[in-house]
Amino acid sequence: MDAPARTSTAAATTTMTATPAARHLTREELEAGLDEIRRSPKDGGTVELIVRRPAVGEREVLEEATLDLEQGLVGDTWSVRGSSKTADGSAHPEMQLNVMNVRAVALVAQARERWPLAGDQLYLDLDLGEENLPAGTRLALGEAVIEVTPMPHTGCAKFVSRFGLDAMKFVNSPIGRELHLRGINCRVVAPGVVRAGDRVSKIA
Repeated sequence: MDAPARTSTAAATTTMTATPAARHLTREELEAGLDEIRRSPKDGGTVELIVRRPAVGEREVLEEATLDLEQGLVGDTWSVRGSSKTADGSAHPEMQLNVMNVRAVALVAQARERWPLAGDQLYLDLDLGEENLPAGTRLALGEAVIEVTPMPHTGCAKFVSRFGLDAMKFVNSPIGRELHLRGINCRVVAPGVVRAGDRVSKIA
């Protein structure tokens, strides 16, 4: 699988309405892609895409980003978006980073320019399944270390509008949940810079 094109700095900010539409795949077409997703490396994977969300409905594809203990991905809106899962509505500390398997997003989104529509910040060529990355697993990527949290990562109405109802049912099916096809939530446990192309290794 080809890695996404990389730039020396942040790409121009892309709005969701500026991204070309694509035909939504059927459940059968999506399930036909499972074997490719299952071929994701168990360890020693790669950071394939880094995306920052500077504002609602906007995405910036980055060559590198700083992961911070308090802010998550620096410049992203996680810290100000808030969460319905906290008592005071503040950002959930165990949902700092949304991470998705790059083979899964390539399947549901198809065109590379549509990958950031998923809304995650890190896209890894790595098996994100429950068996391979249970909650508490730590990953070293670039200078940083992140930890998988137990918070579930599920699709929303925006995911349906961008990729189709069958895609939502696919990622939330029993096998989809087992493989964490919609992705996982992580928190930063050691700050540092991460770059597209960096190796991803399990350390705990």
